[in-house]
Amino acid sequence: MSARLKLGVFGVGSLGQHHARIYAATEGVELVGVHDLDPARAAAVAGRCGTRAFEKAAALAEAVEAASVAVPTDAHYPLAMDLMDRGLHLLVEKPIAATTEEAEAMVDLARARQIILQVGHVERFNPVMRFLEAHLARPRFIEAIRLATYPPPRPGAAPRGTEVSVILDLMIHDLDIILHLVGSPAAEIRAVGVPVLSPSEDIANARILFANGCVANVTASRISQEQMRKIRVFQEDTYVSLDYRAQAGQLMRRTPSGIRTEAVPIEKSEPLAAELASFVGCVRQRRDPVVTARHASEALKLAVDIRRVVATRPS
Repeated sequence: MSARLKLGVFGVGSLGQHHARIYAATEGVELVGVHDLDPARAAAVAGRCGTRAFEKAAALAEAVEAASVAVPTDAHYPLAMDLMDRGLHLLVEKPIAATTEEAEAMVDLARARQIILQVGHVERFNPVMRFLEAHLARPRFIEAIRLATYPPPRPGAAPRGTEVSVILDLMIHDLDIILHLVGSPAAEIRAVGVPVLSPSEDIANARILFANGCVANVTASRISQEQMRKIRVFQEDTYVSLDYRAQAGQLMRRTPSGIRTEAVPIEKSEPLAAELASFVGCVRQRRDPVVTARHASEALKLAVDIRRVVATRPS
């Protein structure tokens, strides 16, 4: 491995451009180049980041040791499999793949080739997560709400993220977090979802009963007029309300003198920068990522199960 980790970014759209920006400013990293199906877009991002736009994905792959994959979800599997076959360590944006079969094949290849395969569930790097992990021992009820405005149109392509259901686009963030916090498999799912502007669901709600008794109520929408990313978690003596966007929240705890409320002490930071720094560290030190391909595959399986339940309901 080189003294400066040679990195590339495949796909420099609304999210991938920020991967390139952060890598370009990261100590110990050489942003070798970027690739995008839109050459003008790749050239513009490369110019801002002081790097090269590669016309061919294969040429960029040959020049780097690791990469971010930030292409549309339906392209994750073929590109990631090719890059891992070439021996590259990868950070693949969420969801890991479009199907559970693709996800499992990616997990298997990464294991067989001893590849670092991290998946971009960026909320795991939100500073509010450290507080949740430190103060929650046995969650009993979780409510997560994630609202977004509809993505803007793109020339020659569907609005970003709408190639998949909102369950795989937005809700999957919360499903990954909830699986991480609960530590138990889903036992029962009830769900509804409605397509409004896209071929698949634009708004959905799921009620999940876990094998250990915890219940989660999860709502996601990409057709809202406001943006919101909040989670509330209840356990026997504690209630935590956190806002991922504001990186702030409150903790309410039962004490002998009554309910005590206190502001959550959170040191604000950019979650994506923390995620990419963690990926670089995992590649350098050959350690498991915070969000492994297995974690991401389990979140995808739950998302697919929720979609299956939605499909059984009459329209």
